[in-house]
Amino acid sequence: MSNKGFKTIAEQISILKSRGLIIEDEDKAAEFLRRNNYYRISGYSLTLRSHDVFSPKATFQNIMDIYEFDHELRHVLLKYIEIIEISVKSIYSHEFTKLYGATGYLDATNFTNESIYSDIMQKAEAQKVARLPHEAYLKHFINELHEDIPLWAYVDLLTISNISFLYKISPLDVKNTTANALGLNKKGTVLLEKFMHQLTIIRNLCAHGSRLYNRLFEQRPTLNKSELALLRTYSNGTVDNAHLYGFILIMRRLLKPDEFSEMIDEIVLLTEKYPFVHLKYYGFREDWQKALK
Repeated sequence: MSNKGFKTIAEQISILKSRGLIIEDEDKAAEFLRRNNYYRISGYSLTLRSHDVFSPKATFQNIMDIYEFDHELRHVLLKYIEIIEISVKSIYSHEFTKLYGATGYLDATNFTNESIYSDIMQKAEAQKVARLPHEAYLKHFINELHEDIPLWAYVDLLTISNISFLYKISPLDVKNTTANALGLNKKGTVLLEKFMHQLTIIRNLCAHGSRLYNRLFEQRPTLNKSELALLRTYSNGTVDNAHLYGFILIMRRLLKPDEFSEMIDEIVLLTEKYPFVHLKYYGFREDWQKALK
């Protein structure tokens, strides 16, 4: 779906039609292209074409369905990654302050890497300055109490990436109790470090509207043997751990069972709303609902 040089919307539609794409409503297609960008939507048509020739029954509506499904799926994932992020921040700040005090995070010697610590704090301080005029809790501590912000409030300034790195350079006792509180007992500290980093990747893609459909991830999710057994296996015996589905299994580890069940229900509803979209392009196996129960 690529062709160098500027093309009007009408020319874009002509190119698609010349490549065999069925466009039943050209006005609707034109509006979709105008609002969503020809280049941007090209990735959503990859499974419908070969060498820029569309399969005989491929329609522009198919592309729209894939695009909208992916858009709505990203918002579902963002919702539940936010739940994980808030949970990790809450548990981490509780465990840290229990051992090192409400403002112990301000002491760089309580962390194992001064350079990473400094970078995190600089970013958080920039957030504090930017959000001070709009956040009541910041005004309360800074303008009214003239006190340092306790960690349980300060974590609100940290992104999921920030908290991931702060956890990584935290004292081992804090890392252990945080991981244990999240149900990650065996090798929990290492796992939580990896999980948070890997979910940061998904979160950023979702937040910036990047395509998840048919995306192959270079950073593979860290899964145990039982989780690897839930992945799709190809006829040659290769296990697919390069698509989104593996990250869904990480989320299952960090969400409460009822939260994970609700997320799955929302994904099922999406598949019913957009029946054309096949979850195999996200790495889901055919019996994924049964496998995840």
